[in-house]
Amino acid sequence: MTAVLSSLNLSRSEQKRVQILEAAIELFCGHGFPNTSMDEVAKKAGVSKQTVYSHFGCKDELFIASIKSKCVVSQLTSELFADPDEPQRALANFGEYFGDMIVSPEAITVFTACVAQAETHPEVSALFFDAGPQHLLDMLSGYLEAVDKKGLYHFDKPRDCAVRLCLMMFGEMRMKLELGLDVGELMEGREDYVKECVAMFLRAYKVENL
Repeated sequence: MTAVLSSLNLSRSEQKRVQILEAAIELFCGHGFPNTSMDEVAKKAGVSKQTVYSHFGCKDELFIASIKSKCVVSQLTSELFADPDEPQRALANFGEYFGDMIVSPEAITVFTACVAQAETHPEVSALFFDAGPQHLLDMLSGYLEAVDKKGLYHFDKPRDCAVRLCLMMFGEMRMKLELGLDVGELMEGREDYVKECVAMFLRAYKVENL
């Protein structure tokens, strides 16, 4: 994330915000949400605790912002879904960015930590779902609804369609990563697999197929 954000022309306040988010992501991934304090984030970010609270009112807000910042760095933003006249291009890009993000070490670490702590800290799982999967599904389903109105594709239940596309792209590789298994043999074909998922999805919902 640092490499991407460091190239931006940020104000001093924005730079501090980035430092805080980078520190928070590392600590949340390494120690888990319950075991990460705002004091530790401030120390790792090289800012005061007051600065952390001025940017993020509480640890919940910081966790949500950390998850969403991962989406931004992965280019999974509303700009990706700005043009409903180009669904092939938009969904191909979505497939590439989303496919890479869901198999990243950070995504796997946070997800497995949420699962491990689901019984003792269910609120963390809820925060993660709202900031990550829910946020992405809302953007994607909204885009599919806009594309549907153009008449070339028909998504009768955009939310369900969005879920299908995302789960298709998880594939065997994500499942193995969650289990801590080796995925070396799957790396070479991962890009083609994601592209095929998007192509299959679009074929299935093209109006001529109804």
